Amino acid sequence: MRRIVDLSLLPNWLRLIALCMFILSLNGCAVTKSAWLFPSHPEKEIERNEFSVARGDDVIGRLRFTRLEKGDTLPDIARHFSLGLNGVSAANPGVDIWVPEAGERIILPLNFILPDAPRKGIVINLAAMRLFQFIGNSESLTVLTYPVGVGTEERPSPRGLMRVERKVSRPTWHVPVSIAKDHRKKGDILPAKVPPGPENPLGEYALYLSAQSYLIHGTNKPASIGLRATNGCIRLYPEDVKKLYENTPVKTTVSIVNQPYLVGQSNGVVYMEVHGSMEELDAAELDKIYKKLRTIEKESGRTLDWSNVKKVLAEARGIPVPICEISQGSGKGVAEPIEVKHPGELNGRPKIPELKADAWSVLAADLRDETDAVRLAAIINHQGPQIPARVIAMNAGYQVIAGPFNDIKEAKDTIKRLKIDLEIDGSLIEPVRKK
Repeated sequence: MRRIVDLSLLPNWLRLIALCMFILSLNGCAVTKSAWLFPSHPEKEIERNEFSVARGDDVIGRLRFTRLEKGDTLPDIARHFSLGLNGVSAANPGVDIWVPEAGERIILPLNFILPDAPRKGIVINLAAMRLFQFIGNSESLTVLTYPVGVGTEERPSPRGLMRVERKVSRPTWHVPVSIAKDHRKKGDILPAKVPPGPENPLGEYALYLSAQSYLIHGTNKPASIGLRATNGCIRLYPEDVKKLYENTPVKTTVSIVNQPYLVGQSNGVVYMEVHGSMEELDAAELDKIYKKLRTIEKESGRTLDWSNVKKVLAEARGIPVPICEISQGSGKGVAEPIEVKHPGELNGRPKIPELKADAWSVLAADLRDETDAVRLAAIINHQGPQIPARVIAMNAGYQVIAGPFNDIKEAKDTIKRLKIDLEIDGSLIEPVRKK
């Protein structure tokens, strides 16, 4: 039987030697994921959004890990670490988004290959659902990066070069006719314009692009970051769009690309990052990457691990994976990931107020399975704006109750939202009147 040694139990110097020996023992140029999926010492503060870019490097950040606690959801973990739901889910295949197991170790994909585009202004990679803002020059370059929500297949986000035309704090949303029509079909009548506030889908900040009708903006649906869920605009977490708004002058260039296959080098190691499954294969983009890989192979004089390239393409986990170490002795090699202690409180996690018997509430579902009930309550809690929901154990099963609400109108509006957004038939629960 093969014995597996936990490197985290070794002293730092011995762990580094063991990791290097493992890498050197690989055949040819192969560096497989088992070389870097070991946790290291805990670390409280980590880089999320701001990174310096070394000359000649294409890869920023570093992989991290954390262990889940009871009640965590992947959207909560994603938001706390400024990641998109797509990134966390793809990096952790098989993990339940809404009811993951407590104690499960979760990869935090906090390192990225920069898009193949000029490093100036804002660059958005639709495939990675990630925004990069470059500040400085080749001598001293800093990149600010944030996860984004992008357009659906029916209403995709635009591509190409544009610029920021104007910026607005607390914008009013003027509802496009096409969107109003779609909502009307579902029985949701939208007003001609929505003023600033919790019901406004633009959030607190908006950057209007030169591509007409397209914006980069905040959102009142933070769980949608990292999803194809917009009508073409680019949306960010509320805390991220505030930083972007403050750091972006009017006339800043915005380049929107779609690059599902990324290749980059850092510290003498070649990395590959893939977004999207083989079923979503983009032949033209893939051909570009193969040409780039062959050029790297030719210029470096080393053979890439093509079997690992195929594996990275098949798994499409959205994280930079080493496919060849092209220099020996001069580079630092593959950096070992660091385990992050679970935060005491997850930023942005929906807060659930205490259910009051003398207030209006809504029965969203009556279920026999507890896990199904917990999952549904989590989904409802992450609607935008939030609908507070919890699970209550009953004799024959579990009820998902939404509330409390201030009055019957608020409760009825919630029933309407549950029907439109989630196709759930909720029912009113009247308050218990004090005698």
